[in-house]
Amino acid sequence: MKHSAIEPEPAAAKELCGVALDAVRTYTQNLGLRGEELGLIGPDEARRLWSRHILNCALLAPELSAKGVLGGRASIADVGSGAGLPGLVIAMIRPDIEVTLIEPLERRTRWLVEQVNELELQNVTVFTGRAEDYTPRHSFDVVTARAVKALKGLIPMLAPLVVAGGRLALLKGQRLDVEIDDAQPIFHRYGIAAVKSQTLGIGTVEEPTRLFTATVG
Repeated sequence: MKHSAIEPEPAAAKELCGVALDAVRTYTQNLGLRGEELGLIGPDEARRLWSRHILNCALLAPELSAKGVLGGRASIADVGSGAGLPGLVIAMIRPDIEVTLIEPLERRTRWLVEQVNELELQNVTVFTGRAEDYTPRHSFDVVTARAVKALKGLIPMLAPLVVAGGRLALLKGQRLDVEIDDAQPIFHRYGIAAVKSQTLGIGTVEEPTRLFTATVG
């Protein structure tokens, strides 16, 4: 298979990835070379891998607390992790957080395990299965997902994984405000409060990202 050229590393990568930059470079190179063949990224996505995917995920890392709701080290689940976006990027940048990658497709979890081993990440667990299959429920301080589905479909999948008082932190597209309006009945049903919509990366990256955060009662 002919590979698309991988996007040159933007200047913002050093600022956002810090001491993890070498690991993030390795992962980005691996994903750019093999991601399309493995069905992890679409055709020509390698040409915008840094700006659209890697840095988009790196913007989430500083938004996460190192301390768990009940004390101790914070835990985060990345649901529908796919190529490891944002979970692997967060795990590299934030070794102080325990990261669980939840992905139903075995061919993708094989890739995730390969990357965890190659990058020697000590803070990552890979789970093959759906969010609904993960036990015990209410296990994580933060649950994240990226570009999976609209909020009204996501909340019933994700909220049961969050400890009481924990958070959802979801990377979303430009329709986020519309999704929030559409999901109001779901918020009430699942005890979702302190809903916040923000834009990350303005003035830092070429493609800022929308972030949805909320607490789960």
